[in-house]
Amino acid sequence: MARLARRRPMDFWPGFVDALASLLMVMVFVILIFVIGQFVLADAVSGRDRALAQLNAELAALAQTLSLEKSARERADLQVGELSASLTTSEREREALSTELLTARGELHTAQDDAKAQREEAGRLSTDIAALQRLKAELEAEAARLASALDTSERGLKEQQEMSAAAIAQVELLNRQLVAVREQLEQLNAALDAAKLAAKDKDLKIEELGRELNVALAARVQELARYRSEFFGRLQAVLGERKDIQIVGDRFVFSSEVLFPTASDEVSADGMIQLTRLAETLKTLSAEIPSDLPWVLQVDGHTDRRPIATARFPSNWELSTARALAIVKFLRTQGIPPQRLAATGYGEFHPLDARNNEDAYARNRRIELKLTSR
Repeated sequence: MARLARRRPMDFWPGFVDALASLLMVMVFVILIFVIGQFVLADAVSGRDRALAQLNAELAALAQTLSLEKSARERADLQVGELSASLTTSEREREALSTELLTARGELHTAQDDAKAQREEAGRLSTDIAALQRLKAELEAEAARLASALDTSERGLKEQQEMSAAAIAQVELLNRQLVAVREQLEQLNAALDAAKLAAKDKDLKIEELGRELNVALAARVQELARYRSEFFGRLQAVLGERKDIQIVGDRFVFSSEVLFPTASDEVSADGMIQLTRLAETLKTLSAEIPSDLPWVLQVDGHTDRRPIATARFPSNWELSTARALAIVKFLRTQGIPPQRLAATGYGEFHPLDARNNEDAYARNRRIELKLTSR
């Protein structure tokens, strides 16, 4: 072997090539792993950057929302303070008006009793006047008869030359009776004039009592108007500022789409929420309204002029009436007494806007609420 080794030189090149190839493969593998790691790391970093940007945007939106909420809360606190002050003032005014109303009721009852007594007295006076007039007619007839008899007696005295004592006595008696009848007539005329004056005075008193009664009724109407205004104010505060809910004159106007689906009298879910708020407000206010004030909540249904013809609703009249009745029935289930509710359907015959376009149709499709008296 030693001789062979001395004879053949050793070749290291293949082993070196193999080692170099193995080292190169390891380096390629390491570089590949490094590249893959760099790609994964870059993707993770970019994902984190995107998530961080999204979180920053959400944080900015939350900050803006928080700022709006703080502003809204400050405005709400200010409105609550104003409403509290207004409520305190309204309570004092209500107590003062309640006291005045009690006084006015007492005066009204007294005036009604006086008027009733005056009417009864006037009736009695009218009866007495009629009786006096009948008696006057009888006395006038009796006087005419006695005058005729007296004339006949005087003619008989002229015709006869001699007058008996009985005839003279009869003439004197007739003269005395005639004088007495004339005195009675004068007394009856005086009594009749006095009765007419008394009746005129009674009529003046009755007229004055009527004016006082009208003033008291006007005061009741004004009181109902004050409660109507308070009801509308509370309802506006509960329902919020909405374009589809407005106050027009003495009526609270809901757009039909707020409460009902198209061509239906079934109250929608959102409509039930709004009507529940309405019922709560009405129950709170009705506890403050005097029980003898004859108020009623009138519900009026209106449609646009486009015709409807279905098995359930042959015309807009049926649709508007059915919607008003649906609201009344719902309010009754919420505890509103039925004697305080009324429903009316007007169809398309009382529009707010006479134009023929979608805006006019939307305005005319509505439900109107009015707090009024029976």
